[in-house]
Amino acid sequence: MDTFALLVVIGAALFFTYTNGFHDSANAIATSISTRALTPRVALGMAAVMNLAGAFLGSGVAKTVSEGLIDTPTGKQGMIILFAGLLGAITWNMISWYFGLPSSSSHALFGGLVGAALAGASTVHWDGVLSKIVIPMFVSPLIGLLLGYLVMVAILWLFRRANPHRAQRGFRIAQTVSAAGMALGHGLQDAQKTMGVVFMALVIADVEPEGGAIPVWVKIACAGMLSLGTYAGGWRIMRTLGRRIIELDPPRGFAAETTAASVLYSASYIFNAPISTTHVITSAIMGAGATKRVSAVRWGVAKSIVKGWFITMPAAGAVAAITYWVIHLFFG
Repeated sequence: MDTFALLVVIGAALFFTYTNGFHDSANAIATSISTRALTPRVALGMAAVMNLAGAFLGSGVAKTVSEGLIDTPTGKQGMIILFAGLLGAITWNMISWYFGLPSSSSHALFGGLVGAALAGASTVHWDGVLSKIVIPMFVSPLIGLLLGYLVMVAILWLFRRANPHRAQRGFRIAQTVSAAGMALGHGLQDAQKTMGVVFMALVIADVEPEGGAIPVWVKIACAGMLSLGTYAGGWRIMRTLGRRIIELDPPRGFAAETTAASVLYSASYIFNAPISTTHVITSAIMGAGATKRVSAVRWGVAKSIVKGWFITMPAAGAVAAITYWVIHLFFG
């Protein structure tokens, strides 16, 4: 039964990673596709490969997820908590994908874990939730918005005397690099979050010691599923990011992607903070787009997206809590 429960939790974690991939593939490549810097299939292939590579570049975020948010629960109850948390996150991912809402898979996962832990009377490290999740949730989009604006202002000044046609063509080429950097950052952040959950399951099952290193096979499995999900493509969300917020041109697409990638790397390597790639790229697009004119950004669409950000954690947490109670009722 213990082995079966472990396999079910790992399977749910890998399926969550797959939904994370196709839900968040738009983060890395929507701007490049909308500016016609890359064709959709080439962009998805590049993003899948870079996601795979990014997953092996660190483990600090995975440690934060596995040790910094909730106490590692024990026994059968622990497996139920992890499974319920993952199911809450998967449910929210599918709902937001259906409506084309670029919400955060990361915060869906965190909300699911916290909701399931509360339902199971497990300890939640609220200081860790505040410092590693809530504060970055507010700060990272503001940084993305401001940096996106400033980077684009710098580009406009540096290329003020350039031939417009040549500049556009040059930035289309440059977007290949910035999109790759964004996809690498997405792999670095999002694959690690699932690694942390799988590692918790292995600790509960006494397969791995608490505080140990993430096994290589866990990294490969999580990276592979994220990469497969990315290649599947999330076209509904891609339309929202690429067209509905603002009609992007190549320089602004490059500015948004470069900004978002920089924020992702900084959060991963300096703070070990699991931030949302969705929040960062969306706010960077708004910031870069506002340099055209503030009214060029469709703030009504942006407002709906931001509302979704605030709903994500409570919604996933509620589904996870209900799932925990139902499973506990029948199998507890």
